[in-house]
Amino acid sequence: MASNVGSGKRQRKSTLMGEGKRLPPGQYLDMDDVFGPSFDGEVFKRFLGFVTPYKGKVVIGLIAVLAFSLSTLAVPLVVQYAVDNALDIGGSRTELAWVTGVLLGVAVINWGSNHIQQVVVGHMSNAILFDLRRAMFHHLQRVGLSFSDKTEVGAVMSRTQGDTGALQEFMETMVQALGDIAILVGIIAVLLFLDVRLALLVLTVIPIMMGLRLVWLPRARKRFLYARVTQSICNGALGQNVNGVRVVQGMRREPVNLARYEGLTSNNLKAAKMAATFSAILMPIVELLTGVAWAIVIVVGGLFVLDGDMTIGTMIAFLMLVRQFFDPIRNLTMHYNVLQRAMAAGERIFELLDIPTEVEDKEGAEDLDEIDGSIEFDHVTFGYSPDHPVLHDVSFRVEPGEVVALVGPTGSGKTSITALAHRFYDVQEGTVNVGGYDVRDITQETLGHHVGMVLQEPFLFSESVHDNIQYNTAGATREQVVSAAKTVGAHDFIEKLSDGYDTVLEERGSNLSIGQRQLISFARAIVADTEILVLDEATASIDSYTELMIQKALAKLLEGRTGVMIAHRLATIRGADRIIVLQDGRIVEIGNHDELMEEKNLYFKLYSLNYSSFDDIPEDIIQEVAASVAGESSR
Repeated sequence: MASNVGSGKRQRKSTLMGEGKRLPPGQYLDMDDVFGPSFDGEVFKRFLGFVTPYKGKVVIGLIAVLAFSLSTLAVPLVVQYAVDNALDIGGSRTELAWVTGVLLGVAVINWGSNHIQQVVVGHMSNAILFDLRRAMFHHLQRVGLSFSDKTEVGAVMSRTQGDTGALQEFMETMVQALGDIAILVGIIAVLLFLDVRLALLVLTVIPIMMGLRLVWLPRARKRFLYARVTQSICNGALGQNVNGVRVVQGMRREPVNLARYEGLTSNNLKAAKMAATFSAILMPIVELLTGVAWAIVIVVGGLFVLDGDMTIGTMIAFLMLVRQFFDPIRNLTMHYNVLQRAMAAGERIFELLDIPTEVEDKEGAEDLDEIDGSIEFDHVTFGYSPDHPVLHDVSFRVEPGEVVALVGPTGSGKTSITALAHRFYDVQEGTVNVGGYDVRDITQETLGHHVGMVLQEPFLFSESVHDNIQYNTAGATREQVVSAAKTVGAHDFIEKLSDGYDTVLEERGSNLSIGQRQLISFARAIVADTEILVLDEATASIDSYTELMIQKALAKLLEGRTGVMIAHRLATIRGADRIIVLQDGRIVEIGNHDELMEEKNLYFKLYSLNYSSFDDIPEDIIQEVAASVAGESSR
């Protein structure tokens, strides 16, 4: 999967579809390859694109930060003046009261600016977080199905939730970091202004601090990010096992999966402990250097005071400033860690946003109110991978109002044909025409309004039954929803639910049987009232009684509509106007049931095996029959 982020740079080894690979304990990746550099200008520039709409709040936040920094620096200077003047022998109560008032005013400014900064930045960061998640959600609704086919849901959720949270944290700390830098520079300037000699002595700890950072940060970064990698792997394993819990319990895989998950969490625990160890190294050293700087001020500054070269107020101001000096250093160290996470998260987010949508409306695509309901494949070649075609030079036409059944063994290309009719993918060669128009010349919205689909595994949302039935037709009335449910025989069981049509379904409609879910998906298709209806194994998961009801409902539903059905059950196949027999991505026969039986080729021989469904016929028997038919035709 290509990404435009940081184009021209060395490509990272990890991709969204490659996430979830397990790392052996103690093995570290090249973090610049996996997470990108400590600071990525391209990522930062693109992130600023989301910040730009809130530039007014950015200005207010920066002004508040500047006011906070100046008021913080002012406190030691006011204290110095109070000690050297208001509390001196020549001072007065009036002067002391004035100094006290100034100190209170500075404190109010300090509190107010800090409050404004936090409120403004907090509101802005949440708004940016909302914009990021909205952009990601919008894009994920439009990306090609080839991406969804290959990508774990857990990996996508990690990006939309965890990674956007990391960028929000970065937004909040970025303004604070600017304030810390301003305070740090201001303290150095004030120290030099008060006394150059003592200031230079105190600042000798800075080279020591920088040296420690150069040694500590690369090692700490590797461990912090490795902890993040192992946590992501654990999350992916957890999500996969929760989603597949039925299979897990059915195969009694609980002990095996638990052991594997414990191995992953053990890796994460070790990584987290190493990260915590490195996190605990620098702060005590900063505290130690703070004590050293204080000792310098007390010893050397005390000598200056005794010699009359420095006032007591100046020495007290020095002590206060030295204490403040190391606070922004601590903060900047933490901000650096946030920056690391943000650059990693930002690249992952923009990598997702750069996933090509593959299928898009071309400029000038027509938006049609009506189509005639015909479907035509003209020499279509298609594959999910360009190097491995699934369909080979497929051509056929479905007339308006005609019902066509697609039959053939698994992997013969039936589902690919239905997907191309809805333009979920684009063909590599040839054209697919719907309603007399090349699907690439009309909008996807047009196809959505005129081509309905019922899938083999109906997907129901955690909403009410009513909302699920009207999902594709928001303007449908209650009467239309109820009428559609009655048509497919779903009304009776819906009425028996706890809240009838207002019953909220559980995850994927798990509080309904498979047959009931399928009936609701049929009702949804009826409400949509499209000219073309594509049925992908629509009766594969229901019992014979329910299938009988469905067959009756389908007969009424397909009146005056074009129907394309992937149907393996022979009862469904016999009722079609025409049957298209596929094998290995090619059409081998076309005709109605009687015609194909008279030709006595592949369809006839497979039908004569007396299986109730083509799906039930073993693959080796299909190959044997196909080979015998091919041998007979070559004579």
